[in-house]
Amino acid sequence: MGGVTSATQTQPVRFLKGHGTENDFVIVPDPDGVLDLSPAAVARLCDRRAGIGGDGILRVVRSAAHPEARHMADEAEWFMDYRNADGSVAEMCGNGVRVFARYLQRAGHARVGECAVATRGGVKRVHIAKAGTGSPEGDVTVSMGRARTPDDEVTVAVGGRSWPARHVNMGNPHAVAFVEDLAHAGDLLAEPSYGPASVYPDGVNVEFVVDRGERHVAMRVHERGSGETRSCGTGACAVAVAAARRDGTDPAATGTPVSYTVDLPGGRLVITEHPDGAIDMTGAAVIVAEGTVEPALLAGTAAG
Repeated sequence: MGGVTSATQTQPVRFLKGHGTENDFVIVPDPDGVLDLSPAAVARLCDRRAGIGGDGILRVVRSAAHPEARHMADEAEWFMDYRNADGSVAEMCGNGVRVFARYLQRAGHARVGECAVATRGGVKRVHIAKAGTGSPEGDVTVSMGRARTPDDEVTVAVGGRSWPARHVNMGNPHAVAFVEDLAHAGDLLAEPSYGPASVYPDGVNVEFVVDRGERHVAMRVHERGSGETRSCGTGACAVAVAAARRDGTDPAATGTPVSYTVDLPGGRLVITEHPDGAIDMTGAAVIVAEGTVEPALLAGTAAG
């Protein structure tokens, strides 16, 4: 990945902190791809008590400088090297792409309008709106791909209650249940029960949804392996897809795009599905801080 490793880093490393609907990230600019962040270093940076704190790392590298992204350099100058908070590598993060684009704008690498971001999940098309459009900084829209909606009969349960759920796959699996009250989901510390288990052999993200108005819903989500989170971009997309099928507004059938406003604990997203199945996610993306990381934290020698 480069010539400087986290173990030999001796100079402070610049970082920024940003979030999209309170899905928060540590942004590490590394345009020439010289910084090799080990999984342990990523976990330390994301530690909310001993590090900076975040749901993941957005390492900003020129596509031409990264071996996994060179083939995309003609389409997208910048590559989002995304890591989960535990240090593992991930293909994509919808909220992360919005925050990544906001950083590119702040750094002068992108302007209001269209831009492209290379990810391990391919090149993602992004639109940065002008300031004051949707949010003070201007909303950011990212193309999230297409959903698959298998015809599996699925049930989710919490406590003594159970609900039928719709299986929606956004590249990761979701079970979307429409409920009368979001409190019925419980504390979501434990994974909700679901079945049949054969539908989700690797686990599932479970969304609980209530109606707030016409094409307006609110949700809570239990993300597999993480518990309840403040925001889940793919989950919001899955909820909008499930609501459109329930309401008879499937764009593939009507020939007309449909948008749903989705309220999450961390903020609001607008999900638009087009007749060809393409899904756009729009929401705020905010940079909240900037500073430097002491090299000892990356090397794992910070004082305890």
